Amino acid sequence: MEEEIKRKTALGISSLVLGIISICTCIFYYISLPTGILAITFGSINIHKTGSKIAKAGLVTGIVGVCLCIFLYVSMIIIISLS
Repeated sequence: MEEEIKRKTALGISSLVLGIISICTCIFYYISLPTGILAITFGSINIHKTGSKIAKAGLVTGIVGVCLCIFLYVSMIIIISLS
């Protein structure tokens, strides 16, 4: 039982860490998108199992990281096409 609790806690913490990495590396899509998607996945799994606040924070940071990456690259494409 204790091992399962640690596993669920580890999913929440890893979700938060991956979400932060996704935000910090939003310039590099090949790092930001996979880490953001993993943060969203791990966060949603842990929220459904435990309802952890750390997992909710990881889910939010994952979503923010993916959105920043997409926004950055779409805006760069628009700026390049307009000039």
